[in-house]
Amino acid sequence: MAARRKSKRPGTSATNKSATKKPKRAVARKIAPAAPLPPLPESAGFVQNADPAVRDMLSGSSSPLNSFLVAAGGLTPDERALIVDQAIVLMEGFYVHLPLKKAMHAVDPVQRLRLLRKHLSECKHDAAFHAQMTQIFTSVRDLHTNYLLPSPFSHVFASLPFRVETCVEGGKVVYLVAGLATGFQHPTFTAGVELQYWNGMPIERAVDIAADRHAGSNPDARWARGLAGLTQRPLAIAPPPDEEWVIIGYKALDGSNQQIRLDWLVIGLPPSAVAAMPPESAAARGLDLETELTQRARRILFAPHTEAARAKIDAAADELAAVSDTESIMPEVFTAKEVTTTKGKFGHIRIWTFDVPDPDEFVQEFVRLASLLPPNGLIVDVRDNGGGLIYAGEQLLQVLTPRTVEPERLQFVNTPQTLRLCELNNPSETVSDLDLTPWLPSMQRAVETGSAFSASFPITSPEACNAIGQCYFGPVVLITSARCYSTTDIFSAGFQDHEIGKILGVDGHTGAGGANVWEHPLLGRLFSAAGVPPTPLADSPIKSLPKGTNMRVAIRRTLRVRAQAGTELEDLGVVPDELHSMTRADILNKNVDLMEHAGKLLASMPVVQMTIKVAAGAGDTPKVQVDTQNIDRVDFYLDTRPQRSEPVSAETNSVTVELTRKGGKVLQVQGFQQDKLVAARRMAL
Repeated sequence: MAARRKSKRPGTSATNKSATKKPKRAVARKIAPAAPLPPLPESAGFVQNADPAVRDMLSGSSSPLNSFLVAAGGLTPDERALIVDQAIVLMEGFYVHLPLKKAMHAVDPVQRLRLLRKHLSECKHDAAFHAQMTQIFTSVRDLHTNYLLPSPFSHVFASLPFRVETCVEGGKVVYLVAGLATGFQHPTFTAGVELQYWNGMPIERAVDIAADRHAGSNPDARWARGLAGLTQRPLAIAPPPDEEWVIIGYKALDGSNQQIRLDWLVIGLPPSAVAAMPPESAAARGLDLETELTQRARRILFAPHTEAARAKIDAAADELAAVSDTESIMPEVFTAKEVTTTKGKFGHIRIWTFDVPDPDEFVQEFVRLASLLPPNGLIVDVRDNGGGLIYAGEQLLQVLTPRTVEPERLQFVNTPQTLRLCELNNPSETVSDLDLTPWLPSMQRAVETGSAFSASFPITSPEACNAIGQCYFGPVVLITSARCYSTTDIFSAGFQDHEIGKILGVDGHTGAGGANVWEHPLLGRLFSAAGVPPTPLADSPIKSLPKGTNMRVAIRRTLRVRAQAGTELEDLGVVPDELHSMTRADILNKNVDLMEHAGKLLASMPVVQMTIKVAAGAGDTPKVQVDTQNIDRVDFYLDTRPQRSEPVSAETNSVTVELTRKGGKVLQVQGFQQDKLVAARRMAL
């Protein structure tokens, strides 16, 4: 792999140092309770029987829902007023999608906040206040723009000991128990049973009601989140369940109709693998926090092997020595394996999250895993991936295509607050290392032009997006779902915009979250003078929030490139090339039919291969042999300068040339099929 080149990232630091500096990983795995926990209900007995890798984590942080709510602290009237005032500042001054959301969803969140501010005295308790705030933020249907509840809600999730997925049988949606929490056992409530009723309500109606409480950008996304929220809810972002237990009617595997009562349990969330980020990295995130927290919760309930693998890798002196075969050194990020279909054997890499501290390490691990898998086709599976670091998603595209990758462009809404933000954060100021200079001229012109948005610029540098080039040469299929959001939306759009391969969707759209999201503390830091700690500027509109309360806002919207240049990603998402209806076999047998569908797509695509061998020639003249498949012409470059163009021998599928090096350091070879670029390699000489 070629050495990584440093370059400027507009909208980040001037030297790209945030991407190359390795933040410390948060390795604490246990959650200590603040006080002795009350006895657990009978249906939560699975906690004591959980996998040893997570047993201490579960037993040390779990409590019944009613006990948790009684112990939760309160906000004073002044603290509530401050929270509402700051929400108005965020929505009115920084929310990039406000004009779009007001038009598309016929809502006015700023006016609703002002009305809440006027009638705050009518909120008799915290639960009513939190519900109002959550409803207002949810009304804009934007999973980037959230009200986050204070401690202790911010560090826990409410859960039932199973998860639900759907399939289609006979044209009807069927709701199945897809998995049980580690340690949970029951004679008839097992994986594969069909859910019929939820607290006496038909299950379809229960999901519809739950979906309406979620902020997905389109109906597919809202419905998918309503389904997930039936059984796992991060309480930082989703309201606690109204009921303390649920009664579920289901059809058992023997066909009999049964009922079960299960109590809601509140459990501590495991810590994030991403430690605190400097402003320039924190400003490059595109993360659906709800999905990310749900993924973390589900790891300890349903995939304790991930926690065990993480602990083993953290304890090893050599990360690679701690894994074997296609195991990843980032087990919470990647799952890789070979899948067998009727069309052949292909590689499959599931990317669970893009929320990583270092984009270069992320890309390198993907390349390593892909090199261990069959070269004739790769399935990249990003279903239910809530996003993360935008650099990671955009830099990954290059390893799958010979084309030059163009990062997507982002723009601010033009307000006095965003103008001041850009004025403060550029090389001529000392507020932060964040460089917002590219956006500033267009925002200054907007005073005269009245433009609603700034000009658009990438935040991932084109150099970083093309630093290593193509590393996998076989055909690629991308699998998406309605819970793909944020950076995953951006990655999926880039995959489609650069014509890398076909997209196979299990839903009609991705989540449609096309934005860069910033948290309230980051905005506060960017309106502060440099120092330890930073000192808020006198004219800062950002005030510290009480008791761990937080907010997030979509601050820069994403525009697509190439054939769809200028198209907004928000609310539209990425439409797949083909749809796959999940089957019972998919849910209960490792996505077997989904993999078969993907395998058929891969088998219909040409397999291109190109390998390079360099031997020393006379003097400064290396001898280069290129072996190919489905390539009829090869072009040679030294340090981007064209050298030769040669046809490929049809008999040997190879070509050999001698090049005069003249001090050149990097050899680049491009392969063409009927004048279409189909492969590209680079090699340090």
